[in-house]
Amino acid sequence: MSLKGQIQDDIKAVMKAGDKDRLKVLRLIMAAIKQVEIDERRELDDAAVLRILDKMVKQRRDSITQFTRGKRQDLADIEAAEISVIETYLPEQLSDDELDKLIDEAIALTGAESIRDMGKVMGAIKAKARGRADMGAVGASVKARLGA
Repeated sequence: MSLKGQIQDDIKAVMKAGDKDRLKVLRLIMAAIKQVEIDERRELDDAAVLRILDKMVKQRRDSITQFTRGKRQDLADIEAAEISVIETYLPEQLSDDELDKLIDEAIALTGAESIRDMGKVMGAIKAKARGRADMGAVGASVKARLGA
């Protein structure tokens, strides 16, 4: 079953269970998927749905940062709860050791020697780590390795 189909089935199950908070997040996910399908006039595959989910998690993390700065912990908690629901549809996150190994392989593969080669390294990592790692943190780690 496709990821989109799984989300649709989960919406039905959550409606029957009466979990309104989870239902709200699942409907947000489906709305984002439908919006992209309408804009691009095509059915999305699992990779495209994962990109949407990644983007949604990133937006919520940014919101949590802003809400915490603005001393609105109540809103930050809501965003964190939404992240936990969205992450159930993302693949298992890479461990720090797996991520370090992936970065080392990408640096070796591209022959990167300085910070100017960061784009090549990130391009090699992106395909393997999409949805499984925070690309902002990966970028910072690559930058630290190449800049050192």
